Amino acid sequence: MLKRLLIIIFPLFLFAEESLAELQVFACEPELESLVQELGGELVTTYVATHAKQDVHHIQARPSLINRVRRADLVLCTGASLEVGWLPVLLQKGANPKVQKEPGLFLAANQVERLDVGQKADRSQGDVHPEGNPHVMLDPRKVLPIAELLTQRLGLLDPRHQETYQANFERFKQRWLNAITRWNELAKPLRGKPVVVHHQSWVYLLNWLGMELVATLEPLPGIPPSTSHLSKLIKQMAQAPAYTIIRSPFADKKGSQWLSKKTGICAIELPFTVGGNSDANDLFGLFDSTIALLINAKSCGGG
Repeated sequence: MLKRLLIIIFPLFLFAEESLAELQVFACEPELESLVQELGGELVTTYVATHAKQDVHHIQARPSLINRVRRADLVLCTGASLEVGWLPVLLQKGANPKVQKEPGLFLAANQVERLDVGQKADRSQGDVHPEGNPHVMLDPRKVLPIAELLTQRLGLLDPRHQETYQANFERFKQRWLNAITRWNELAKPLRGKPVVVHHQSWVYLLNWLGMELVATLEPLPGIPPSTSHLSKLIKQMAQAPAYTIIRSPFADKKGSQWLSKKTGICAIELPFTVGGNSDANDLFGLFDSTIALLINAKSCGGG
């Protein structure tokens, strides 16, 4: 009887030990959740704090998020003040010593060179980021070094599976490099095209694609478009029309649609992050969809 019980209990013990080996990852944004899933596979259990229809600048530090941070082995966020209004509150109230600083805290924007560094921290100038523009994941060339450093961090937190994380990264790296080559070829017609954006969050995407940012719908970052500002844009577009007007899924459509109607310039909604549309179901789909929408911007029907 005892021998039979041991036979039953021992595999259960091994299963429990394996389950406990999983890393609990709290990701601030969907694109980061997608990346850590690529690298961690079944070894990570993820929870994402936001979705594509939300402006990450303005998130409530809800009790449910605090509870998730309290249980996390790794907090994975963008940084560069993107989550400044809520992440510090989560870390403080979560009171989880494992994620207050490295290695349990990983900020993606800190791992790469950022654009627009050194902006004056003046709230009268809207949503500014003195550490640089935080939306680094919109340049696929920056995703790979972030992925490599995140792989090292996963191996540090879970050394027993370090080789698995590294093997996952090598597979992701090859797929990602192949995808970048394909995206670069597809996006050649976009080089030099002038665009209007709703918010300054697109600078990394435009920098990668060689597109030219000529105007923003927001007079200041985070400040809704005013009638007077939109009127100025109409005059500007009459003299030098843009290729398209870009907004994110969480941006108010009214400004871009109004400008599109007045100028005849197509307004398009790009996914911005994983889940931003039905095609952007992972990082690869995010850029596949983004390139396709930009290439077809002239035939979008004035959205």
